[in-house]
Amino acid sequence: MLKHLLDTVQNTVRYKLLVLVLFPILLVMPVALALSIYWVASFTYEQLFIKVNTDLNVANNTFKRIKGDYLNDLERLAESYTFRTALESGDYAVIRQQLAELKRSAGFNYLHVIDREGYRLFEGDQAGRVRQSSSLKAAQQGEKTVGVEIFSEEDLSSENPLLARTVRLALLETPRARPSDRTEETRGMMIRSIYPVLDTRGNILVLLDGGVLLNGNFLFVDAIRDLVYGPGSLPEDSIGTVTVFLDDVRISTNVPLGPGERALGTRVSDEVRTQVLDQGNNWIDRAFVVNDWYISSYEPIIDVDGKRVGMLYAGFLETPFRVAFWQALATLGLLLFLMMGFLIVVSVRGAKTIFKPLELMSDVVKATREGQARRIGAISAHDEIGELAREFDAMLELLQKRNEQIQNWANELEDKVSERTSELVRKNNDLRRTIKVLRKTRQQLVVAEKLAALGELTAGVAHEINNPTQVLLGSMDILVSELGENAQPVAEEIELMIQQVYRIQEIINSLLQYARPGEYSGYMNEVNINTLIQDTLNLIRHMHQQYQFEVSLSLEATLPVRVSQQEMQQVLINLLVNAIHAFKPEGGVIEISTKDWEQKGVRISIKDNGVGMEEDQLGLIFNPFYSTKEQGEGTGLGLSVSYSLVRRYGGNITVSSTRGQGTEFCVWLLSEPEFIEDEETISEQLFAIEDIADNLVSGERAIGHG
Repeated sequence: MLKHLLDTVQNTVRYKLLVLVLFPILLVMPVALALSIYWVASFTYEQLFIKVNTDLNVANNTFKRIKGDYLNDLERLAESYTFRTALESGDYAVIRQQLAELKRSAGFNYLHVIDREGYRLFEGDQAGRVRQSSSLKAAQQGEKTVGVEIFSEEDLSSENPLLARTVRLALLETPRARPSDRTEETRGMMIRSIYPVLDTRGNILVLLDGGVLLNGNFLFVDAIRDLVYGPGSLPEDSIGTVTVFLDDVRISTNVPLGPGERALGTRVSDEVRTQVLDQGNNWIDRAFVVNDWYISSYEPIIDVDGKRVGMLYAGFLETPFRVAFWQALATLGLLLFLMMGFLIVVSVRGAKTIFKPLELMSDVVKATREGQARRIGAISAHDEIGELAREFDAMLELLQKRNEQIQNWANELEDKVSERTSELVRKNNDLRRTIKVLRKTRQQLVVAEKLAALGELTAGVAHEINNPTQVLLGSMDILVSELGENAQPVAEEIELMIQQVYRIQEIINSLLQYARPGEYSGYMNEVNINTLIQDTLNLIRHMHQQYQFEVSLSLEATLPVRVSQQEMQQVLINLLVNAIHAFKPEGGVIEISTKDWEQKGVRISIKDNGVGMEEDQLGLIFNPFYSTKEQGEGTGLGLSVSYSLVRRYGGNITVSSTRGQGTEFCVWLLSEPEFIEDEETISEQLFAIEDIADNLVSGERAIGHG
């Protein structure tokens, strides 16, 4: 879809002009809208964060004021005439009554009169030592103190077993909270106020010790909420909440968990806990509170020992502000798009005066391309485009005259091309005749290479085998006749010599068969390739005296092949001689292996570790007269002849080589040959030449007709 739209714009002037006109509108206004959204969002949330920070400060001040109020309640009791009179007279009943009234009116969870050592007075069976802390030590020095202390389950039980049961709170699974193994909160957060009662000399008579438990103290958090988030401070659908945390657990809150249910036992998110409890910093930002996003503020609650033991939270629901924000943005976006639509309509109507002459020119161009002689004609516009239209008509007239001249030149060129094509046809006929001559020459080269190989082998065999054979035969006759029965002790040696003479005769017989191609050529029988390789090695055994090499055999082929034994010996001799010539002066190893070829025939591998060949030489070695040997060491026809002989039986020769590592030739022979004539083999090598000639003829004709 996008590609089609781009093609339409690129191929139509109307749309190009529209894009140029409308692009600033379509670009600037959305960018302005995006910047407006960003600025409004940043400003709005900045104001919300300022408000929630103020709310937290108000909540903190209220928290401090409430703590001061509890201490003031103790002070009023301690300094009252009734209490001091009862204390001096030892009227315990009046003291207990006054303590009970203050405990009920001020909301203390416990209220004791203790001595300087911290033991409860006037308690009867409940007498005992109160919880020791740094605030108690300060009061024992005559200082009135109030602060937050964390009471363990044992501390609460010593005050009142009911308090220990009251603070038990099951922890609820909370999204985004830090993983924890705790399942229950049993501690209590206590606002503890201690007031020393002094005599006229400044000596401590007794201490008033009162505590207000914050766990589940909804009056406490609701009082702060009503003060911070009074009527009209938030949108109608928003909710203002205040929470007291013990560590990261909500122990007193008005955050809803469900209808009519407070989120007690839920935990704060891990990111808030890290910043507030772990690092001691305030949090002023959005935060996920139980089940929704709130504009939130948190600050750590510090106990009397200066430790961070909890958090004070104030915040309000974000959803109403977010909904109002997006409604305002939707209104702004709608107004923007309406304005853009109006500007687009005005731009399109205003651009039609430009489109009309251009469209006329486009129609004329299409008609001209289809062979019609059309013109734009009179144009009422006198601007640059009108002038362009008139010049365009003049140009078409000039082009028509030029086309007539070109047509005349084309007719003359066609005559010249026909003349050159006839000449090229004559040259092509000459090339075909040359190819025929090359085929005949190839056949003659095959015979010449065989004669050359025969001459080389005959000279070697005549020199190395003929004379020793005659000597051995004569010596054997003399030994047998002269020794008679006395030859019995050396009978085994004589037998061994006779076997060697027979072996020499076999070599000579194989050589004679190879030397008479007219007699044996084309005669096929089932040949055991392994035996043929053994016989062929006998023919090159004399080369051990001139070259240093070893032969490694791995003959595993089992399938027979139908070939001419003499022709296959010629192929093997050519490959073996090439391998011997490829060795460095220090010699090398020839690895000969045979394997069955997928039940189709036999694969023969002749591998040497000689000097090897470059990659660019591999494509040339089967070409006639190409040789990698030094001048005078060969004719360059051995591999070409071998390739032709193997291909005649439907087989193939492949080669792989690495410079400095050696060369491997593989001969692939079919068990049942599929004969290919010599002329077909040569045609394969010359097919590319004929193709080039044909392509040249076709190319000239194409040029002539063009």
